[in-house]
Amino acid sequence: MVTLNRAIALAETEGPRAGLALLSTLDGDERMTRHHRLLSVRAHLLERSGDMAGAYENYRSAAKSTASIAERRYLESRAGRVARLAPEVSRSRR
Repeated sequence: MVTLNRAIALAETEGPRAGLALLSTLDGDERMTRHHRLLSVRAHLLERSGDMAGAYENYRSAAKSTASIAERRYLESRAGRVARLAPEVSRSRR
């Protein structure tokens, strides 16, 4: 979780790509790979960097990975927002 926080801070100071690079160091960590917090942070940074397809996929995966109904609804709403901003994203994923 410390790395997630560092990635967010890094993205604020150096841009989303820097944050994404730091997040990639967690890809080999079995405990984090499918964790909804990693997926949601990655989705947010991908959205900020303009990768709407990646953001959409990660928001959807994060929503499926959480047990919290409130978090699931929030993450699904973020995926819906991305789909409205880039409609071709959701159509191509069905």
